[in-house]
Amino acid sequence: MTIYQKRLRELEERTVKFSIAIVQTLGPYSSSPSLKSIVDQVIRSAGSIGANYAEANNASSKADFRSKIYIAKKESGETRYWLRILSELIRNKELAALEQEALELNLIFQKITSSLEMSNGK
Repeated sequence: MTIYQKRLRELEERTVKFSIAIVQTLGPYSSSPSLKSIVDQVIRSAGSIGANYAEANNASSKADFRSKIYIAKKESGETRYWLRILSELIRNKELAALEQEALELNLIFQKITSSLEMSNGK
């Protein structure tokens, strides 16, 4: 396995672990009428990060890869936003760590998208 392949696997595994942590941490709050819609949205957007990254790694073209990476970046930003709101509503110490991970994933995908733009001469 090349270093590149190892890094692809590590990032994909990181997104899987993040999605699982989101579900485990927020699942208990999904029965709260006032929090249900936010919790459901965070779970969907967090899962979408990894799903789009996995799709990017199996893309049929550079354009398809770029599209999926941009979506993963956007979803990580959205997830962080909703986590910030939840952290104000729920005083759960784990939310700060999840928000930090969402930020780090967003920065990783930002770096990838910036590299794609540079390689296209933009």
